[in-house]
Amino acid sequence: MSIEEKYKNILESIDEGYFEVDLAGNLTFFNDSLCRITGYGREELPGMNNRQYASPETAEKMYRIFNHVFRSGDPARATDYEIIRKDGSACFLAISTSLVRDPEGKPVGFRGMVRDITEWKGTERALRKSEERYRLLVDNAGEGIFIDQDDAILFPNPKALEILGYSAKELAGIRLSRLVHPHDLSLLQRLQEEEGSKREETSILRLANKAGAQLWLELSVVPIIWEGDPAFLNLFKDITLQKKLEAQLVHAQKMEAIGTLAGGIAHNFNNLLMSIQGNISLMLLDMPPGDPHFERLAAMEKLIESGSRLTGQLLGYARGEPYQARLTDLNRLVEETSHTFGLTKKEIVVHLNLFPDLRHVSVDQAQIGEVLINLFVNAADAMPGGGDLYISTRTVTEKALQGKPFKVKQGAYALIQVRDAGTGMDAKTMERVFDPFFTTKSPGRGTGLGLASAYGIVKAHDGYIDVASEKGVGTRFSVYLPASLKRAEKENEVHTRTLKGKETLLLVDDEEDVLKVAKLMLERLGYRVLSARSAEEAVALFAAEKDAVQLAILDMVMPDMGGGRLYEKLKDMNPGIKALLSSGYGIDGQAMEILNKGCNGFIQKPFGLADLSRKVREIIDGIEPDTVF
Repeated sequence: MSIEEKYKNILESIDEGYFEVDLAGNLTFFNDSLCRITGYGREELPGMNNRQYASPETAEKMYRIFNHVFRSGDPARATDYEIIRKDGSACFLAISTSLVRDPEGKPVGFRGMVRDITEWKGTERALRKSEERYRLLVDNAGEGIFIDQDDAILFPNPKALEILGYSAKELAGIRLSRLVHPHDLSLLQRLQEEEGSKREETSILRLANKAGAQLWLELSVVPIIWEGDPAFLNLFKDITLQKKLEAQLVHAQKMEAIGTLAGGIAHNFNNLLMSIQGNISLMLLDMPPGDPHFERLAAMEKLIESGSRLTGQLLGYARGEPYQARLTDLNRLVEETSHTFGLTKKEIVVHLNLFPDLRHVSVDQAQIGEVLINLFVNAADAMPGGGDLYISTRTVTEKALQGKPFKVKQGAYALIQVRDAGTGMDAKTMERVFDPFFTTKSPGRGTGLGLASAYGIVKAHDGYIDVASEKGVGTRFSVYLPASLKRAEKENEVHTRTLKGKETLLLVDDEEDVLKVAKLMLERLGYRVLSARSAEEAVALFAAEKDAVQLAILDMVMPDMGGGRLYEKLKDMNPGIKALLSSGYGIDGQAMEILNKGCNGFIQKPFGLADLSRKVREIIDGIEPDTVF
């Protein structure tokens, strides 16, 4: 066998196609494999130009590469082309090309090897589509996703970058263990050691973002093989807000329980004060002003009033009810609230500078009291070792708010300023100081809602709150509340004139001491009094003398039946009966519900003889009350 025949046999036995073309691209020689690949017969291919089975794009590509081979003389490595087979189907070929020269070395054409890569191209395309599909899902996932391999964070998706605050380049240089809270490293290790990639359980751990803030993540860890080595696929959600809301719910529930307890204590304390107040009123009634004990008893009455105001504040903090605006002497409110605060913080020295002619304001006293307490507590936290707290008031106009970030309404404002000599805040902290849940306190010491609540209360009163601070110097909060031209009635004004009567009254109270002293007070006013320590006893007494009883004085809270239910029973027996509700709690809430059902009035314990006499006459005589006691 000649060498020519040997090479021919080799060409015809290989799977790759072989071709030779002239400089114009016309086929001059080829093997059978090229016929199989292109779908053309042996008699069809000779003289066929490559443009006949190539798209315009492919023909242009061939021209560029063949032209480069012709000019440089260098062969072209396998390049993929898309051609059209005889049956019209697309076929992808990998073609390597070199130059053909005549014996004198002059270029006369091109030769090359052809491999059919259509199947491989289809697989590659399917793989690319699959990758694109999964990349689309991962990039748009609502969860953070990344691969952890040897503590390195690989391929974080956009959501992961958003949650963590880093760029992909920054994360590439950070070890995962560096971000996880030290107390949660053992949890992460346990998750990675557990078997079962199909488990659906998630765990919660803490992790720091780029800003250094602690995040709570709900994490699921799935063991995988990545590029031949073990790794972990991590899927996580940021549940920091949810955790804060849960903590706030627990705090709210705790505060609700404390509020209920505080309300109960205030109620019982008011009943105790009632017994003292009633007896002092009776003693003063029989004592001439010149008696040496008169001044002492009058001073005790003043102390009872102060105690009553303190319990009133306690009830206000406990109720947490909607705003009940009333004309208020802000100086008095500041003085009382700061005094209450000072009793709990002996290490803080309170300095008051109250403007004597401060304009009064129409506010919910309990809510503004809460604002003040929040500001005082914030100041105390800034002075952990104790210090000076400066509180001042004055009347200003809207001009004092020029340059502030508020749309200010024209008019006069009562200004309260609370200044401490504490640690102070930087500009970044001041920007967020009124944000809900923002706190600089250590975990467990603050919810980040005190100043946010203060901001909301002041805003709801059409007021403004502003802060100025300097690191290492201290902080000053300024509260501006719309001022009124009216003046509040002095709350310590004592009505000394007693009004008497002869009617029959039904008095009901489960506290024996309160019942005794109230009965004595009413009898000294001239009334005939039927007294009962329970609702059942009251119903029996009323049934016997329902036509004689002109007024029922009912305790709101009793163990067997409350004043509201008892009032309804008495109304069923005598629809015309008048009733005065009495309680150590305030007029808001349950008492207001009973008044809305038709009860004629309300008097809060402790009350004096003059107040009781006036309230009884107002209801019996049908006089419109001028104030509520």
